Amino acid sequence: MAKTVVHPSVTAFVALGANLGDPVVAVSGAMECIAVIEGVCLIRRSALYRTAPIDSSGPDYINAVIEIETDLSAPDLLAELQRIEEEAGRSRPYRNAPRKLDLDLLLYGAARIDSPALTVPHPRMLQRAFVLVPLVEIAPQCVTVAQLEAVRGQSIEKI
Repeated sequence: MAKTVVHPSVTAFVALGANLGDPVVAVSGAMECIAVIEGVCLIRRSALYRTAPIDSSGPDYINAVIEIETDLSAPDLLAELQRIEEEAGRSRPYRNAPRKLDLDLLLYGAARIDSPALTVPHPRMLQRAFVLVPLVEIAPQCVTVAQLEAVRGQSIEKI
């Protein structure tokens, strides 16, 4: 008989963004899709924010961050996030291309992961107001004043 491996519950944070189609609907819908993944419990969600593209092009982005509790491993959680992106029509024609949906695993407990498929903490999260501002809204303990100050010049608007 196969043995079931149960992972202890971990707090994780996921960034959501979109700038093609109806990005408000895409980001809000993705939150709902994540909330119903088996082994995931949605704890908090930030407000939605409008931001100009950084290292990208196209219309403004809609961004948010959610806090979840999960008993999925980080790679399994990433696979579920990528499945949701694909179902939303995400394509990856080139790095930082405009997108219908982008889901990034920012933090997975206190884990430090550096594999070809996944890096946690997310390697560019500290350079992005569209991550730090929504993150500090729901988890102020995860962001320092200095980190927020470093992205203060980036345009971000709560909607």
